[in-house]
Amino acid sequence: MMIEILIGVALIGAFATFLAPNRIAGKLAFAISLIPAALSLWMFTAFDGSGNALLGGDLAFESQAAWITLGAYDITWFVGLDGISLPLVVLTTILVTLAIVSSWTPIDERESQFYGLVLFIEANLIGVFAALDFFLWFIFWEAVLIPMYLLIGIWGGPRRKYAAIKFFVYTNVASLLMFGAFIALVFGLGDSVTSFALPEITAAMAAGELGSFYGLGATTLASAVFVAMFVGFAVKVPVVPFHTWLPDAHVEAPTPASVLLAGVLLKMGTYALLRFNFTMFPTEIIEPFVLPIAAIAVISVIYGAMLALAQTDLKRIVAYSSVSSMGYVILGLIAFTQFGIGGATFQMVSHGLISGLMFMAVGVIYNATHTRMVTDMSGMADRMPVAVGILIAGAFGYMGLPLMSGFAAEFYIFFGSFGSTFLEYAPIFTALAMFGIVVVAGYLLFAMQRAVFGPYNLETDYEVGRAPLHDVAPMFVLLGLIIALGVAPELIFEMITDAVDPILDGGEL
Repeated sequence: MMIEILIGVALIGAFATFLAPNRIAGKLAFAISLIPAALSLWMFTAFDGSGNALLGGDLAFESQAAWITLGAYDITWFVGLDGISLPLVVLTTILVTLAIVSSWTPIDERESQFYGLVLFIEANLIGVFAALDFFLWFIFWEAVLIPMYLLIGIWGGPRRKYAAIKFFVYTNVASLLMFGAFIALVFGLGDSVTSFALPEITAAMAAGELGSFYGLGATTLASAVFVAMFVGFAVKVPVVPFHTWLPDAHVEAPTPASVLLAGVLLKMGTYALLRFNFTMFPTEIIEPFVLPIAAIAVISVIYGAMLALAQTDLKRIVAYSSVSSMGYVILGLIAFTQFGIGGATFQMVSHGLISGLMFMAVGVIYNATHTRMVTDMSGMADRMPVAVGILIAGAFGYMGLPLMSGFAAEFYIFFGSFGSTFLEYAPIFTALAMFGIVVVAGYLLFAMQRAVFGPYNLETDYEVGRAPLHDVAPMFVLLGLIIALGVAPELIFEMITDAVDPILDGGEL
């Protein structure tokens, strides 16, 4: 019942916050969010699962109950956690709590509605990472889109309506494509499956039960579904060329929404790719698409970094860097090795922490200066030494400084991809992806040198001073977690690899 408690507390808290007066909504939401955060940390320490959730693993905190009968198929409430999903649940609960605290300064209108939507997002994100019935999972997946659309459209910047609509259209069309493809897959399996339970469908795929569907042979159907689902999830990640909605959404979104968008919502796409495309489908279906997917990964790394290099808006720089970072995740997944897939999952957690920290730091600077343009400011370190110091530390985390989680994640991915026998020309793809680190260092160091160091100058009339404690405290927590995972990556990596190993099916370690 622990997963149900997490979701229930967040949902009840969301409705309670909606009804609360604006003056106490932020504090109430923070107090409520501490409950899922504390429970998820306890679940992390008490985790006793093993193996992979879709491949017959021993699930932790599992519960299953009959729900709806839809023709020949049973839809069930089926939730549980393995070593892949639990770290992402913990990441969600922690980031939501910290994002709420970071909202206390910038959010000064309709607070009860804002914080209620944040808690509603939390409930559905937990559902996405815990659900093991496709229909249930899809409900949680779609329910995340609505509150994020509202957060951007109501509390965002001058072009918030455009950004919100673009975000919703891109992700909703992608969801429709993915949903249709999965239903075709289920119908193609015929009588071999009687429910939408993901482990049952995965077992049927492994047993070769897929038949024809509207004239499409089993192999053609599986390949078409694989491509359609990959595109649907790639939009959510996002990777090139489906990335264009992300910068607009980030720039116009309020800082806390950007923290959740980059820190957790993007991981929905990479998590789904791992769960569906790279776990559910046999390797013979994946093999024809290995080189194109690896090319997409490398292009996303380098192109995203180049786009970030061309920006002068701090928020756009961090937004485009997410495209580059997610390219590393795709490369690790397609390498199909223990360190590749394990490193990709580790990168999901690491990037969630680092990107959350960077967006918080940019938000704190914007609260004081009312500008994000690096050409409008310099010498911020003299006026905001603590906030700027954390921003610099986060930038080094992005650049892969040793003893920070970004270094561990990238090392695992590069080590796993370089030695991959599943990916042809693996050393070349790895070397090209590693070049992205050089570009990352270039645009981050340029931004830091221009905006942070040198003589103080600000082309506005605002007085700049030290940020309040409640603005910098969440960043200290994130920085501590980034360093902790960099110093001791085995805190979660062993758990992750235990769930990754059953996927490999003969892949190199």
